[in-house]
Amino acid sequence: MPNQYFVYIMTNDSRTLYTGVTNDLERRAAEHRQHAVPGFTARYNVGQLVYYEETSDIRSAIAREKEIKRWRRQKKVRLIESLNPDWRELAEFPDGT
Repeated sequence: MPNQYFVYIMTNDSRTLYTGVTNDLERRAAEHRQHAVPGFTARYNVGQLVYYEETSDIRSAIAREKEIKRWRRQKKVRLIESLNPDWRELAEFPDGT
């Protein structure tokens, strides 16, 4: 199986946005949701996955993450809503939460 990398956007009830990159989207989303790593997502209770892109190239994933992070909020919102207009949770958690 080829390497997989994900650029993702997570949010909270206030729609605070966090953009990241990972090689294991389900694990990373669960870590954010459980506040396993101290920092921005734990402090702002960011735990809902609302957008992601997949690539097999880590360099392009990191470049895309940096690109999205430079965008203004409204452009990020348009990106999310282009694929997830209802801001549904996209991660499936084993515990059903």
